[in-house]
Amino acid sequence: MSKPLIIVMSQQARWTSELPVSGSEGFEFVTCSNFEDLPKLAAENRAAGVLADLTNVSGGGHQQEQILEQLCNRQSDLPVAMMTDEDCPEPLERRALYSGIMHLRGEVTVDRVLNWLTTRLPANASDGVAHRVPEDPIEEGDTEDAPLVSPNVQASGSSAGGSSTVLSGITRRFETYSSEMKRMLEEVAIAADKDVTMLLIGETGSGKTYLSNLIHEVSPRHDAPFITVACGALPGELIESEMFGHMKGSFTSAHVDKEGKFIAAGNGTILLDEIDVLGLEQQVKLLRVIETGQFEPVGSNVTLTSQARLVVASNLPLEPLVEKGLFRPDLYYRLSMLKFELAPLRKRKPDIKALAKRFIQDKSLKHDMGIVRIEQEFFDALVAYPWPGNVRELEYAIQRAVIYCRDGVLRADHLPGHILAGIAGPTNDPTVKLDSMKLPEDSRELGSQIATTERDIIEQALIRNNYNRTRTAKELGVSRVTLYNKMKRYDLS
Repeated sequence: MSKPLIIVMSQQARWTSELPVSGSEGFEFVTCSNFEDLPKLAAENRAAGVLADLTNVSGGGHQQEQILEQLCNRQSDLPVAMMTDEDCPEPLERRALYSGIMHLRGEVTVDRVLNWLTTRLPANASDGVAHRVPEDPIEEGDTEDAPLVSPNVQASGSSAGGSSTVLSGITRRFETYSSEMKRMLEEVAIAADKDVTMLLIGETGSGKTYLSNLIHEVSPRHDAPFITVACGALPGELIESEMFGHMKGSFTSAHVDKEGKFIAAGNGTILLDEIDVLGLEQQVKLLRVIETGQFEPVGSNVTLTSQARLVVASNLPLEPLVEKGLFRPDLYYRLSMLKFELAPLRKRKPDIKALAKRFIQDKSLKHDMGIVRIEQEFFDALVAYPWPGNVRELEYAIQRAVIYCRDGVLRADHLPGHILAGIAGPTNDPTVKLDSMKLPEDSRELGSQIATTERDIIEQALIRNNYNRTRTAKELGVSRVTLYNKMKRYDLS
């Protein structure tokens, strides 16, 4: 019987020579030094797995992220691992999360890579074709195998005896047991198949970006680019340039012509995140693009036409902004015809357990932690907490619990102290008040004597500030360097 064949992309002898020798008993290896050759090489050799050395990448990781996306789209069942520096470029971090890529950071040993290969791949595969094998089983009273789904909405059985609705794409899936979210997901699937603009409303961390990617994957445009414009992260004067592009000399820092995202996306999908920050003049131009596809780059009189599909998202409801004169009514009514609201996690309690199990499997594999059993009190604590940071906060809480689990049994006391105490920070929606669980004001300074640990305080401050380090450091009363060092110490990066 033939051995599983592994493609290794690296320019380091440690991976092109030492790894093949150390793993020769269980695997065959094909090595290359050019990252662009990886998708073709994996397909031609019917690879069972891929290892990509992406340490010391240049250009922000954008080119490598696109090649990884191409690789995962072509062979969605192919196990892929990437090695990066501790300070991993954001595009690669995002691709690893979205595509289920094993992310190995910092100093990685040959033994760790071989452990990943033996865990993820069947020994002595007869055909050399990639197969995904189940993760190590986690013992928990009513656990059942996850159902298989097709690339559309399906109903499936649940471990609790109910049913879930699943929207499944090429590299990701969205599953819910919440009756409210089931209907939303079914309607999203219908709209995703059509060439229409969609509006997603939901609190920070509720899954808008993830769902937007999934909408792209299940749409006829899935082979074209998916591009995100984070409006909230850009100065107001640069948002228009980012969307529409600009001509050289059109403003002080415009040293060369720049192609905007609406052109770069081609026939793909553009996500405009935090659309509520757009000024009224920018809203007029956006409405024109939605209606006609037409726009002019900043500083140009040439009219261009976008072929991209548009998904827009907001952390806050738009109706109050319309009432205050901050958001144009015509744009609001144009968008609201296909508006989908992602309920916060505190209103999706049936989903918490399923999400937690998925994160436990992901994080235990990422951090080489063998989790064999989960105490019921662990799930009880998760369900009781209101999750102001939503799914993102849950993910980081699970990561923390997995890291501190030493005997393979996850218990409630592995969770951050503020979760066990029911102390929650505010949501990003000013209309929502969690008064009974609001984090005390005097607990926000690092020097205060409080019941929760320093790590818990930093983690909650990061969540409140959407992981903006400058704002977080200011709230905690420390420098950005101090915050960065503490984030590294507590694995919060």
